[in-house]
Parts: sequence; structure tokens; C-alpha cells
Amino acid sequence: MPPSSNNMPALPAQHLPNAEDFLMWPPCLQSYGFRNVDRLFASRTIRRGPRVRVLARGPLYDAPFSAGERQMSIADLMNQNNMTGLTVTCRNQVVLENYGLGLLEHERWSTMSMVKSMTAVLVGAAIADGAIGSLDDAVTSYLAPMRGSGYEGVSIRHLLTMSSGVRWMEEYTDRDSDVNRYSRSLANKVPGGVLNLMASLPRAHAPGAFWNYNTGDTYLLGAVMCAATGRTLADYMSEKIWRPAGMEFDAYYTLESADGQEISGSRAGMALRDMTRFAMLVMNGGEVDGVQLLGDNWIETVGTRAFELAGLENTAGTELLGVSAYGLSWWLDDDGGMWALGHSGQRLYINRREQITVVQLAVYPEPAYFSSQEPDRDTDLLHFIRTVRQHLAS
Repeated sequence: MPPSSNNMPALPAQHLPNAEDFLMWPPCLQSYGFRNVDRLFASRTIRRGPRVRVLARGPLYDAPFSAGERQMSIADLMNQNNMTGLTVTCRNQVVLENYGLGLLEHERWSTMSMVKSMTAVLVGAAIADGAIGSLDDAVTSYLAPMRGSGYEGVSIRHLLTMSSGVRWMEEYTDRDSDVNRYSRSLANKVPGGVLNLMASLPRAHAPGAFWNYNTGDTYLLGAVMCAATGRTLADYMSEKIWRPAGMEFDAYYTLESADGQEISGSRAGMALRDMTRFAMLVMNGGEVDGVQLLGDNWIETVGTRAFELAGLENTAGTELLGVSAYGLSWWLDDDGGMWALGHSGQRLYINRREQITVVQLAVYPEPAYFSSQEPDRDTDLLHFIRTVRQHLAS
């Protein structure tokens, strides 16, 4: 009999991947772990309401498309991009809803950083409520622990536009980068750990002068929202968006620690169909059944170009998607497209003029697991979206 460290009986147990390596998992662990994020990190439920908004269904869209010299079907794209989910809507009708890699309709998949854009949309409700006076309010007016830190003089607008000027390294392959120190704090559920990390960072640029992708900025945005509204971010999202928009499933924000602050900029969990409802809400200018949920013109505000990205570092390969500018936590292209982008292939596209949305959930391998045969997944996704627009926008 082998030795045992305890006297517990050998009952069935389910192994979960190491949460500290969340940004470094191989694809096999990603495809399992991304649907179990709430089992790896502390979380808080975003509750749906009693009424589900039924999605209208249009004719099935299944046209092939050209990707350079190759002809691809939608099935080809799903296989190549390791997709777990894909939806297309046109004029408020779902014309495609596909699932892959075993993802079920009710399961929540990690949003990754797409939730940054979603949290930015929620800011509009806080302004409309009067909880936030102005985008130019100082962060330190709401968060006393940031006084005297590199965030002195930083405004809410600076957080939304990734221009706090605070030094931050968003390098996923470097275990000692700021984003991985942040991730380890979340995995270890350290109370106040992320806020302490952010308060320790030095100033690198004047606020508003320089764009640098910074997941920590959006963490502070969520903390500002909670301080301003006196509510948890999950409850406020439920009241202002999830319930009135008729979401079908509960969602969740992850937390920095048990019963702690929501992580407003990464690794939330939502069902594909509700991400699609969110995309349609934005496409419709924040209105549901003629009722404005976010305040007049807020969607136009978040979609306004704040920084041109040409020549800037740390744009996460977004040029493959045709993205050329950054708004208020939304990526923007030159054809009227708004993008919410998340790590490892999470993509949400909205074209308000053409009334089209596309949502992709996927497992893109981390750089350590790239092969010499890696396809240009985002380039082919962009070819697909352009073909969708050609067929459906006319």
C-alpha cells in the first residue's frame, strides 16, 4: 500500500489547472479552464432578471468566403480558429449561432479583456445617474488609497483611454511583468493586493499624454465605479444592463479576493448568447424597446477616437483586425467598426451603421505553444467579417 499524507478516503475528484498560470496555459487547459474561471478565482454573480428577451431569428447565414487565395467555409474558420462560439446578427436578428469544442449554450466562457469595453459602457449609466459627475473627475476623489501614488492627477477619462501615464508592462510571457504580478495576486485571492500593486507603480508619462495598454487602469475604473455608486459592480451591472436588457443567463465578475473588489477589466464569465445581446445593445445606441439604459449619446462617446495607434507599441496585434484607434476602452477601425478584444481570441465586433454584430469565442495558443504552421487567425476572421458585411449590409 502506498503511503498517504492523510486518512481521507479516495473519492472521485476533478482536477483544475493552476490558476497562477492562467495567461500561460497550453490550449488543452485553456479550452477547459476558460469555461471554469469561477471555480479558479473568487467571483460575484451578475444576476439576470425574470424576463428573458427572446432573440429574433433570421435566415441562416452560411456563405463561404475568400481568405487570400483560399476559399473557407464557416466550419473551416471554426476549426482553424479553435472556436468555442460564433454568432452573427443583422438588423437585430440572429443569423448564425454555432458552438464548438464542447461548449454548451448555457455555459459561461471567459470574456478576457472584452469585459473592459463592457465596463466602459456601464460608466454611462453611472454618469446618467449622477453618481459620477464628470469623466474629468480625479481618480483620487473616489479612491483615497491612490493619493500620493502615480495615479495622482489621473482622471476617469485617462483610465478609460489607457492614458494614465503610470508605468505598466502588459507582457503575458514574462512571469515578472506587471500583468502577471496582478494575475498572481488574483489567483492567491489577496485582499487589497491589486490596489496595493497599482499604488506602488511609478509615473512614466504625464496623464493623457501617452497611450499604453494597461489592465490595471480598468481595475481602478471598476473600483471608482463601486465607490461612486455605493454598489458592487456586479449588482450595478445587473440593475442597469443585465436585467433590463433581458439577458438569459446569470453572468459573473471575478474578484480580487473572497467577497472583494470586482476585476472589471478581465476574466469575467458570460454565455455566448448574452454577449450577443450586449453587442446588440451597443449597436442600438444603448436602447432596449425604446428605453435608453446608458444616457444619451454615451455609445457615441465611447466610440470616439481618443488615440491613433499607428506606430505605437503594445497594440496586441490588432492591426490584423484593421483596428487603427482606441476610444473609451473600445478599439476602432476605419470602416465604422467598434471592437471589444480579449486575450486568446475573444472578439466582439459591432458596426452600428450597417447593423451587424459578430462575436467569436476561441482558444488561440499562447506564444510558447505556437507551431511553424500557425495561421493568421485574426486576418481570416477579418476576411469573414468583411464578407458578412458585403452579403448582409446591402
